[in-house]
Amino acid sequence: MLLGGAQATGQPATKTPRIGMLFTPTVSAHAPLRKALRDGLEELGYVEGRTAVIETRYAEGRVDHLPQLAAELAALKVDIIVTAGSAAINAAGQAAPTTPIVFCGAGDAVAAGHVVSLAHPGGNVTGLSVLGTELSPKRLQLLKELRPSSARLAILFNPADAGMMRRVTEAQSAARSLGMSVVPLEVRTPVDFDNAFAAMTKDRSDALLTVVDAFTLQNRKRIVDFAATHRIAAMYETREFVDSGGLISYGPSLADNYRRAAVYVDKILKGAKPADLPVEQPTKFELVINRATARTLGLTVPPSLQLRVDAFVD
Repeated sequence: MLLGGAQATGQPATKTPRIGMLFTPTVSAHAPLRKALRDGLEELGYVEGRTAVIETRYAEGRVDHLPQLAAELAALKVDIIVTAGSAAINAAGQAAPTTPIVFCGAGDAVAAGHVVSLAHPGGNVTGLSVLGTELSPKRLQLLKELRPSSARLAILFNPADAGMMRRVTEAQSAARSLGMSVVPLEVRTPVDFDNAFAAMTKDRSDALLTVVDAFTLQNRKRIVDFAATHRIAAMYETREFVDSGGLISYGPSLADNYRRAAVYVDKILKGAKPADLPVEQPTKFELVINRATARTLGLTVPPSLQLRVDAFVD
């Protein structure tokens, strides 16, 4: 969707733009999303090394590295910074307070303080939402359809991301309305996963909801493997987890968000102000089920879900 009803021209600005990119995950874990972003930029005429200079920095999963990496981009005097997740958005904003920032995904940009409102961001930051809070009830309903016996839900989340708590609170409320007990489990560092997994084992959790952010996305294989080993029915917010062996996901396409972020970059480089570009909601949602994982758990995908699934992974 193009912003504000205007049409992107598909031609880069006359000056060769310098685009900064700041991301938390490792290069390999983030590769598909980075490709989607670059594809979107190239479609609009921004080709690295030819019509644009692209400076990319990865924290390799270390949130504490983000401020230094953001400072490096600021020192390079990039024209714009593209990023995702509260920690990276904050680091970019602190290092380059007057540089336009476009986020490819934020769970609750208003609650996290990134923008004043979705319709009127009000500063130098704008981008795309992932509707993290609003989709929690739907996700848990789908999980119960796939495994009706699920009764003890663990919610895995990173409280360091300022947009997480409303999502967790909404998920807790939705789970209780479905008759499920809830154990929220915080993971801020890699070692926290050991503690969270031990708590899930002690509680005999039979269902899991993982709230996605850069940190949990980075550690998705570890989460997926634990759920498989302990035969836990797990719902994820994005299909990247299912592609890694997770059971089921429902949510916006992150790849689509990253591709659409290029439109913001194009408009801002042509003179638009971030404050005037509303934060857009996702337009592409996916229900994805891993059939191999379902079979391993002894689950049969009911017809009600088969009719709604956008993609099966084997």
